[in-house]
Amino acid sequence: MSRNLPVNAGRIAEDIEALAGITEPGRPWTRRAFTPLFMEGRAYIEARMKAAGLETRIDAAGNLIGRRTGRKPWFGTIMIGSHSDTVPEGGRYDGIAGVVSALEVARALHDQGMELDHDLEIVDFLAEEVSIFGVSCIGSRGMTGQLPEAWLSRESGGLDLAGGIAQAGGEPGVLGQQKRPDLAGFLELHIEQGPVLEAEREDIGIVTAIAGITRIEITVEGRADHAGTTPMDRRADALVAASQLVLDIRNAAAELSKTPGHFAATVGEFRIEPNAANVVPSKVVLLIDGRAEIRADMEAFCRWLDGHVEKLATAYGVMIETPNRVSDNLPTPSNAALLSTLETACERVGAKYRRMASGAGHDTAWIAKVAPAAMVFVPCRKGRSHCPDEWADNDDIALGAAVLFEAAREMDKDSKREKADGTYIG
Repeated sequence: MSRNLPVNAGRIAEDIEALAGITEPGRPWTRRAFTPLFMEGRAYIEARMKAAGLETRIDAAGNLIGRRTGRKPWFGTIMIGSHSDTVPEGGRYDGIAGVVSALEVARALHDQGMELDHDLEIVDFLAEEVSIFGVSCIGSRGMTGQLPEAWLSRESGGLDLAGGIAQAGGEPGVLGQQKRPDLAGFLELHIEQGPVLEAEREDIGIVTAIAGITRIEITVEGRADHAGTTPMDRRADALVAASQLVLDIRNAAAELSKTPGHFAATVGEFRIEPNAANVVPSKVVLLIDGRAEIRADMEAFCRWLDGHVEKLATAYGVMIETPNRVSDNLPTPSNAALLSTLETACERVGAKYRRMASGAGHDTAWIAKVAPAAMVFVPCRKGRSHCPDEWADNDDIALGAAVLFEAAREMDKDSKREKADGTYIG
């Protein structure tokens, strides 16, 4: 790459490679939250934070934070970060690229003798991935007072979540009191986890929104009969009806994906009863994972689904229960001003960019509920993620880090909040 960037690409590569080496033997790259390997990775990150002149601490939610004091800390805090925990066998760049890029912003500011008016915090959020406790984004929810208290008693292997947070250095007993009114803005870099940037030869994706995730369970009830003696035209085969439903869901989602906002729907769980070769299936339970950037698209999909299952039930002689929304999260739009800031930053470093939605969840979605927040994506090879083949070129990550650097400097100019006579001035 011929660009003269304000960040050091070599340091980024060194840190990513070092963290990749901290993994379960034979399972690259695996460093799950609440494990000794995770804490080993954290120790490496903390040491690098300290070497960059950052003051480190663990907050009540178990997040690792490196702080650089600004000239006028009453202006508030600019925060940049992501997560260092991984899914099994698939965490070389997912989250890690964002933590290392955030750290490199702090190092680059130090190298160039640049002071910000705002405090700057670099954060490694605890357990962004689905953890051993069956829940995700523990650190970002906990930092902002959005972690359900009931979650603290969730158990795995004799350890509850409260104990896990405590082992990570947090204070679960005061989580309900933890708020961050000082946050002036938050940025996160992440690999795209999709093929669009690579295919369109764009350097940076500026994330307009994080899609809402809706999970819908559907039960199809047929009738068990002998597979060899029951005539084909006298069956109530739950699997046949459910199979048609899966195809119809796919086709409906494909049509909605052609609209301006991101939309996807997947049947990812499928259970059949009695699951015997010589018995006509009597029951199927399937789970739909729906993702929508625009809430109206999800509502339209759900209305279509409610009506469609009634038609299928009649056509196939089965009973289909009204689709049950097991969980339903709204989309999270990015802050409009920060989107413009990121576009300006891209232009300053000569990065080609496009606006796009995120179909995956991220810590940013929870920070965005309490402070201005936005994300940037960098390309990953063939869009692969959550697998050992996950790969992102270091030059692409370094360019993304340079965008963060320029954006943080611009945020420092634009989002100052003077405190005079004990009050903030916007």
